[in-house]
Amino acid sequence: MNNFWNDRYSATEYAYGEAPNDFLKKELPKLAPGKVLFPAEGEGRNAVYAAKLGWEVTAFDPSIEGKRKALLLANKHNISINYEVIDYQNANFKESYFDCICLTYAHMPGNMRNNVHQKLASFLKPGGTLILEGFSKEQINRNTGGPKDISFLFDEKELKNDFSSFRMINTQKSEIRLNEGLYHRGLASIIRLTGIK
Repeated sequence: MNNFWNDRYSATEYAYGEAPNDFLKKELPKLAPGKVLFPAEGEGRNAVYAAKLGWEVTAFDPSIEGKRKALLLANKHNISINYEVIDYQNANFKESYFDCICLTYAHMPGNMRNNVHQKLASFLKPGGTLILEGFSKEQINRNTGGPKDISFLFDEKELKNDFSSFRMINTQKSEIRLNEGLYHRGLASIIRLTGIK
């Protein structure tokens, strides 16, 4: 899988563009800047946006090419981010450390999802905020982005179960027209989630 992402991110152009995700751009400015974690951050568009807002940013991804592109983008905007090349299994941060965790199209095999989400949630402070956007299972028959294995795609009930320890969870499934680089383009079925631990 690392080779897939390294190949995708090795091009000069940013695979999903340089602009932040629209939902993140709407939700993150509502919060006072603190420490934020971006798992599966790819080429860094969202992490760089957060750093520009004054957040102390930590990001990770298994792709070394993703890190290279993210650091180039950070340099372009004269900001710094901490970026580690690791996968979900090897992500190891302090418990209750981050004020916010942002999961933007951070998909994974269905048999890993619950454990990974609970592990990531453990890194979030009590009272911290989770912001998530990803493809719903209805996206499987569309060619506008996302994994082609339905187990990687999200379901509102499953996500609520993954974060059932949170004191507040809001989810919304909808169809939106994506315009994020080369690979997220056109009408898509997505789920957006915000939560307070």
